[in-house]
Amino acid sequence: MPAISVQSLSKTYHVADKQPGLVGTARHFLNRKHRRIEAVKEVSFDIAPGEIVGFLGPNGAGKTTTLKMLTGLIHPSAGTVDVLGHEPFKRRADYLRQITLVMGNKQQMIWDLPPMDSLQVNAAVYSIPEKEAQQRIDGFAELLGLKEELTQPVRKLSLGQRMKCELVAALLHHPKVLFLDEPTLGLDVNAQTAVRKFLKEYNDQHQASILLTSHYMADITALCRRVVVIHKGTILYDGSLDGVIERFAPLREVKLDLAEPVDDAALRPYGEIESNDGRTARLLVQREQLTQTVGRLLGEQQVEDLTVTDPPIEDVIARLFESGEEDEEEEVATDEHG
Repeated sequence: MPAISVQSLSKTYHVADKQPGLVGTARHFLNRKHRRIEAVKEVSFDIAPGEIVGFLGPNGAGKTTTLKMLTGLIHPSAGTVDVLGHEPFKRRADYLRQITLVMGNKQQMIWDLPPMDSLQVNAAVYSIPEKEAQQRIDGFAELLGLKEELTQPVRKLSLGQRMKCELVAALLHHPKVLFLDEPTLGLDVNAQTAVRKFLKEYNDQHQASILLTSHYMADITALCRRVVVIHKGTILYDGSLDGVIERFAPLREVKLDLAEPVDDAALRPYGEIESNDGRTARLLVQREQLTQTVGRLLGEQQVEDLTVTDPPIEDVIARLFESGEEDEEEEVATDEHG
């Protein structure tokens, strides 16, 4: 049984359509008009127990709306959601004890109190015995490198330190499902690395299912083997991270170190030239032609070193979003021309 099962999930908002200014306000008062915004459109996916899935999409794609429906914060307009055998929007206590939601731009720590005070409150809310709660806090603090930070007022902590404390608070009750919305937002590189390591160890120890959204692709590549890509409320891709590259990156990058200077004209027959300073060149080559092209380069040019790499995952995801825009434009054009 999947830990999370989502079938044809949709969320539509009806918002006021008002023109700016006094005249627009008067017209809206006399004749209210509304428009429909489809934030999420028939989204379906399953997540297995212990699986970490990256949930990717540009701003406004529907990621946070989906997470809020999965946690029961908002009610779906259509479709069904099952998390650990529960309907989230019923918000039953036995369901809430098994999940957590972490949002990088929100906090639950009390600003003027030390994190330890908030952690003790959380332990009481979840009926965790005092001794056991302290053991859990100590264990998490060790993994995250937290010491005196737990006894300083939250307002005196850095963003990274606060985020680590937020994670301790969110996971103190040992949830089985983690919904993480930009958990490393705004953190420096060291803090991001610490958070990723902590989440991986928590997943290993507790076999928790994790649905993770992030604009930092390093979070995704470090934690997720599978990604779900959503764009304008619709899923564009659901599969392995490697599969994204195979499907949406038809080009490979070939870096050449040459014994003698070579101009662009001599390299152009091998592929698209990204850069060339005469001795070092970067070419983009079609995947299906890669083996043949590399063979030609080695046989026809004075190559001292040759490296073949995939394009950065950020570029691949950007291409994926672009493909979604193009598909939408084609649909509109088809509708307009019958």
